[in-house]
Order: sequence, then structure tokens, then C-alpha cells
Amino acid sequence: MHVGLVMECDYRQGRTQEQAFSEAFEIAECAEEHGVDGVWLAERHFATHRRPGDPMGAGIPSVVSVPLVWAGAIAARTKKLRIGTGVSVLPLCHPIRLAEEAATVDQISQGRLDFGVGRSSFPRSYKGYGIPYEESRERFQENLEIINKAWTSDRLTYEGKYYSFEDLCVMPQPYQKPHPPIRIAATTPDTFSMIGKLGYPLVSSLRGLDVLDMERNVVSYRDTLNQEGFEHSGSVYLRMPIYVGETERKGIGDPEEGTMKSFRRLAENYAQSAGAGGASEAVARQQRYEKLANVTYEELLEDRLAYGSPDTVVKKLRSIIDRLGLEGIIMEPNVGGTLSESQVLNSIRLYASEVAPRLRN
Repeated sequence: MHVGLVMECDYRQGRTQEQAFSEAFEIAECAEEHGVDGVWLAERHFATHRRPGDPMGAGIPSVVSVPLVWAGAIAARTKKLRIGTGVSVLPLCHPIRLAEEAATVDQISQGRLDFGVGRSSFPRSYKGYGIPYEESRERFQENLEIINKAWTSDRLTYEGKYYSFEDLCVMPQPYQKPHPPIRIAATTPDTFSMIGKLGYPLVSSLRGLDVLDMERNVVSYRDTLNQEGFEHSGSVYLRMPIYVGETERKGIGDPEEGTMKSFRRLAENYAQSAGAGGASEAVARQQRYEKLANVTYEELLEDRLAYGSPDTVVKKLRSIIDRLGLEGIIMEPNVGGTLSESQVLNSIRLYASEVAPRLRN
């Protein structure tokens, strides 16, 4: 059982970007010290602090726009911690440059990189980079194919829709052979089945999906794996909001304000992006907006959060692990960004020392 945490490196209201960097490195060092298995670096672009009348400010700015640079810095500060991208948004990057950067981090860390990839479920980043969101699926699949070939070929020749190369020698090659573990993010039902067809491990989140939705999608993923003739049963990691307090009252009460703000923003983002990505995605976004628009904290605690005392969090996570057949849990430690740095670090410490050992047994 992999027990990790995601690092979104928030640049919260009232703090400086320099403080955001400092806090993020302290979180990584805390994770290493207390025995978390790995950290997963988000990739975030163009979010701003909300201003009056500015709906696109719905979100918390982040200083983690280039996760592989972060990964190299964390690798240099740690010895045991695995370092994942959670996730690298493949369509926004040149695939050869990304293959070079990821392989460099894998060499610096001596094989501690986990390469999580996805295409992002919201179009804001694509607009900023001048890439049509409608091309995201095709670009994702082409870029992933190129990166795989770059890591496993002495010389790369490739002819595709978006990129073509002839006789490239891509250096360095990864430390891990044939390459770092690749895990694809899934948020929509058709993505789960697509990953099953490709045969990759996956990672998903309980933000936009509840446990019942997730269960249906994981069954679809594993059914597709079986239909395609893959012999493995499919490795699934799940990231979800987790907060551990010394008492039940603190574990439930401390994160309430930020969590509710975060899910309200998420509902708004689904509503604003409902027309992006084609008909099936539009329907999914509208359905998620309707579920979250008026959701209560009690409903979120029931099927999207693991908050409370160590005993409560263990019980909740163990239930989800068994129900979904998970091989990994990834903590979202500060949903909504209202917890103090000391609260976040204390929760991570309790997660690592009081929760993780009981999940691994």
C-alpha cells in the first residue's frame, strides 16, 4: 500500500510567493522525516486570487507550474521519498523536452520518480498556452507514445499528427528501466476505459466523483483490462482530502471552512466549463455541478472526505481501500487553503505516524 500526499504548493491570500516555496519544501521534508512513501506534485497554471466580479479567479494560485523542476529540487533534499508528478499535463508540453526533464529527475533521484500524467479536466490552462482544448485527447495520446519511445529507443524516428522526428538520440535515459512507472489520471468514465485499453495503472480523485461513482468507474477500468487480455488486475491510486486531528472535534472542525469554499469553487468551475471538451464531457460537468452546487459538509464527510481523529480516518480509508481494491492513497492536506502551516504539518505527521502504518498492515 502506497501512502502519499499531493503537493499543490498554494500561494494563499496574505502570504508571499517566497513563503509558498518555503512551506512546500517544509512539507516535503516533513513527509520524508515521518515516513510518507511519496509526494505528488500538481501542475497548476494561471489561477489568480479572486477579485470582485472576476469569476476566473475561482481558485488558489499555486507556485507549482513546472512540477519537474520542483521534483529535482525535492530529490536533492531527500533520500528515501518517492517523487511523483500528480500530474504532468502532457498536451501542454513538448514531449521530447518532457522526456529529457523527467529522465533527468529520475537520474538525480536515483530512481525515485513516479511519472503521473493526464490532460487536465479544465480548459483554462489550454487557453493560456494557446492550445485548443478539443485537441487534448489526441495530443495526450501522441505525447505519451513519443515519451515512451524516447525512453526505450537508442534512436527515435516518429511521424505523427502534431510532432515528427527523425533519428533523435534523446538523453539522458531514465535511471529506472525501462522507464519510471507511468500512471494516468482519470476523471471521466471514458478515460477509465481508455486507460484500461492501454493497460496502464491509474490515479483518480474523490473531488469530482463520490465513492459510488468511483466504484463504477474502477469496475469499468478493470473489465476493460480483462477484455484487452492484460494479465494484471489494474493498480489504482486514489487522491482525496484527508485531515487528521488529535481529536475528532479538531479533525472535523479545523478544515470545514476551507473545504466548503473549495467545493463551491469546484462547482463553479464545472458550470463555467460545461461546454468544453465535447458532448459527453459537457454532460459529466453539468452533472457534477448539480451534485456539488448545494452539497452540505455532512454529505461531503460521508463520501468524499476522510477527516477526524486517527481512528476515524483509518476506518474511513480502510473502507474505501477495500471497496475499490486500491494500492495507494494520496492525501490532499489543505483543501481550500485555509489551514495554517502548523495545522497542515501536524496533520501530515499524524497521517504518517498514526494512520499510514495501519493502512500498510
